[in-house]
Amino acid sequence: MLTLIIILIILACFVLGFFVLIQNSKGGGLASNFAGSNQVMGVRKTADFLEKTTWTLAGAIMVLCLLVAFMTKQEFKRDTPTDTNTEQVADETEE
Repeated sequence: MLTLIIILIILACFVLGFFVLIQNSKGGGLASNFAGSNQVMGVRKTADFLEKTTWTLAGAIMVLCLLVAFMTKQEFKRDTPTDTNTEQVADETEE
């Protein structure tokens, strides 16, 4: 299960990188390719879609990372032996 979540995080990171790279900080990017045509999904809707997808992927990565941290913490607690009494009692026969 942990491996699957880590694979999902890596995949989401690549997809997020793709969506960030196709956006242009000056308002162009993928949206500028559709500037000349009048389509149902216009320039502004394309930019909105890219922005919403970017934020959704970033949020998903954050949640998945927190889930992995929680799962590994539980696994660490389960695998760690409990604290036993390691105090040594002085030998009373010695004077």
